[in-house]
Order: sequence, then C-alpha cells, then structure tokens
Amino acid sequence: MSTPDASVSPHPPRLPSLSGLRFLAAALVFLFHGSIAQVFSAPPLRYGFLFVGGGAGFVGVSFFFLLSGFVLTWSARPGDSTTGFWRRRFVKIFPNHVVTFAVALVLIGWAGQSGGLWQSVSNLLLLHAWIPQYSFMVSVNAVSWSLSVEALFYLAFPLLVLGVGRIRPSRLWWWAGAAIAGVLLAPPAVQALLPDQPQWSWGPASFAQIWSVYAFPPVRLLEFVLGMLLARIVLAGRWIRLPLPAAVLLVSAGYGALLFAPFLYRFAACTVIPLALLIPAAATADVQGRRTVLSTKVMVWLGEISYAFYLVHGLVLAYGHRAFGPPTDAFSSGPAWSTPVGLGFLLACLAVSVLLAWALHVLVERPAMRRWAGRSAAPARRPEPDGGSQVPPQGVAGHRAGNLPEGGGAAGA
Repeated sequence: MSTPDASVSPHPPRLPSLSGLRFLAAALVFLFHGSIAQVFSAPPLRYGFLFVGGGAGFVGVSFFFLLSGFVLTWSARPGDSTTGFWRRRFVKIFPNHVVTFAVALVLIGWAGQSGGLWQSVSNLLLLHAWIPQYSFMVSVNAVSWSLSVEALFYLAFPLLVLGVGRIRPSRLWWWAGAAIAGVLLAPPAVQALLPDQPQWSWGPASFAQIWSVYAFPPVRLLEFVLGMLLARIVLAGRWIRLPLPAAVLLVSAGYGALLFAPFLYRFAACTVIPLALLIPAAATADVQGRRTVLSTKVMVWLGEISYAFYLVHGLVLAYGHRAFGPPTDAFSSGPAWSTPVGLGFLLACLAVSVLLAWALHVLVERPAMRRWAGRSAAPARRPEPDGGSQVPPQGVAGHRAGNLPEGGGAAGA
C-alpha cells in the first residue's frame, strides 16, 4: 500500500485542531440524541430542541466520514503492508466496540428488552449497516452502525489510496467536485428509484430511502473518498487558503439550511461542501503553526477520547433516562421534566459520558493500541512537485500516536 507522496517526516506535524474538531463532532451527536430523548415537558422547548438539535447528528456523522478519508491519506506510509494497516484499524476500533457491545447487552436485559440473536450477531461483526432493516441498523449499541460503514472504508482504503495517489494535482479539485456531486445527487436518485411508502417515523420518506442515503456503506463511501482527495489537495499545495473562521461560518450556514431542507438532503448534502472546507482549513492552520481554540490542551484531550465518548454516550442517555421512570410517549426514552431538571439531566449525562469515555480510552483503547497496533518506519517526505506546497516539508504527513486524530471511530447517530 503506497502513494506517490506517501513517505513521512521523522517528526510529523501535530494536527491538534482536528482533534478538537473531533470532539465537537461527537458533541453534535450527543446533542442529537439528547434532543430525541425529549426530556423537557414544556412543549415549546421540547419540540424546539428537537427541531434545532435534530440535524446535529447528521453533521457529526458526515464530518467523521470525511475526516477518516483525510487523516488516513495524510498519514499513509510507503512500505506499509495492507495487512499491517488493517491490523491497526482493527485494534483501534474493535476492542472498544466489544466492550460497549457487552455493556449494551447487559443494559438491554436490565430494561427487559430483546436485542434479537441475528441483530446482535450482525452488530458484533459490524455487518449491520448493510442490512436494510431498522432492527438491525440500531441493534444493541445503536450508534455502532457507523462503525459498520467505516469497516468498508478500511477494507477499501489500500486500493482507493492507490487510485487517489495517481491523480494529477491539477485534476484533484475536479475529482473532489465529482465526489461532492455524487453526495448531492444521492437523495434525488434514491427518491427516483425507491418508493416513499410506507412513510417512516423519522420523516417524509420510507425507511428504504432513509437507509439508502444515510446508512448504506457504498453511498457514504463518497464522503470518505472526498476526504482522501482533500488531503492530497493540501499536500499538493492546491488548497485555496480559506481561513478557519470563514470555514466555521460556512458550516453554521449549512446547518441552518439543513434544518429547512427536504428530509433526505439533511443527512449529508446540505453540509458536505462546508465540512469539506472546514477540515483542510483546520489542518492547514495547524501545519502553519497558528494556534486555535480547537488546539488547546483540553480540546485535544477531549478529541483523544472522542471515539470512546461516541460509543458510550448513547447508552448513558437512553438507559440513564429510562432509570428515572417510564417514557412519556412512544418517541422518548424516559420521563419529561421541567426545564432546569431536564437541562441538569443532559449536563449530568454529558459529564458521565466524558468520565466513562476517559476510562474506556485509558483501560481498553490505549493498552490495545500499545500491545497490538505495531510500529512502522517513517522515512522523510517531500511535497508534491506540481504546484508547490503551501505546507513545509516537515508538515506534509505522518502519523504517530498523539500527533493526528485517528481515522477510525466515526461518530454515528
């Protein structure tokens, strides 16, 4: 597995802002699940929070899929074997998944629910996103459907990186535009090909349509490939030098548009362009040595535990809510409260999720990586010859533990 520019510096650059962004993306997923829990009894806040937070998880998911492609391409190494790459991805993802899978089964039993044998098996093996049935997609630890999608990314990456690495720098933006066009065209294509009946409770679409745009791994592969192309754009010196604050404003505008867009366009189409600009802008700011709010020690630490946070937060919200009493209706996971109590509950769930994520990261994720991930050489890397890099030679790639946000662990909603 190699690319034309895949060697790395012995002192690769840190990308702390991307680590900070990882936690913000995971926090968006927490916001989404907090809104659908419907913990507030006052109708204006209850439904207003659901309206505002109801698209947050979609943005978090898309961000992580793009980030995975970007980081894995940025950190690709010549001479790294395909099996070595797959081993590191497996060790990064699977131990945390197995632990939270087991915890989820215990909580399902405590709640008197049934996970289903085949649903549980497909979830454990990370095959469930491929099955167009809701009971499979959200089985056991519901958020792990995005890991099933990421598994396709990792399996395909050794082949994809060869193809992306052969694209001439002058054509990279054209290919990125084609990937974006694919994301934008997915909703109308699905609407044209699949029936919109029966309507699903999520919105004005059938579950087949929702699954095809939101969870079907080959469709989400477009975002992963776009992230790969963006990494090469930065490495080739073809980045447009968009300031990070401007990229953040564009993402905010995209989120505002998402809230009013046709339903199937909310999953990725409304925010794919702003997110595609945000990630390279943050990476470039880090490489050029500009400090950002995202690169503080606290944000970097939160980014390091964000994968574990993603895996535990849904369980904390759903079963923590259920522990206080029966649901108020078919759509909530527990009782509804006054505004101060509901807000206190959400903040408590956030704090508990961070603490559990830290424990999972320290006790499971980090030891597994140290023991089984292995180490690889890091020869020197040069910028691509065409176009002149905006990034100094010591800052065009490289991954060592703690230097780059891991490509794995995409948040799911």
